[in-house]
Amino acid sequence: MGQDSCTKRFYYTEIDSSIGNLFLTAEDFGMTGIFFYREDVPQTIREQMMEGKRHPILKEAVDQLMDYFKHGRREFTVPLLIEGTDFQKAVWNALLDIPYGETRTYADIAASIQNKKAVRAVGQANRANRLPILIPCHRVIGKNNKLTGYAGNQVDKKELLLKLEGVL
Repeated sequence: MGQDSCTKRFYYTEIDSSIGNLFLTAEDFGMTGIFFYREDVPQTIREQMMEGKRHPILKEAVDQLMDYFKHGRREFTVPLLIEGTDFQKAVWNALLDIPYGETRTYADIAASIQNKKAVRAVGQANRANRLPILIPCHRVIGKNNKLTGYAGNQVDKKELLLKLEGVL
């Protein structure tokens, strides 16, 4: 945001976590993505990425994520660069309000953003979240406490994250 796309620098690193390999991306001033597969990173970013294990944003993200996976962290402070529509940003901000170890339904999120009829759109916004875990879309469940879609049909990862947080 505010940078010309020609001058943006993209960095990446990979970590092995308790839910599998994670591919992290960042720009100079914040995290831009957590992906379960390198191929999920948008092509325009993949073409320009530089290895960034020593990049301060990625190093901070790795440290915080690894601490989270060891039950030592419940909130993240790594800077995020969030790009999306106003609606998506409203949903993602609502997700940031869900405490560790708790869940909300899609209907709860729709109500919290003053748009009770937008339950399906909330699901679509969750699906578009490029910063899973940091923006905790895994804490959103279907009615009757059903685990529904997560990050490209990775419901098993959602289940692992909710077990990690003591929800399941």
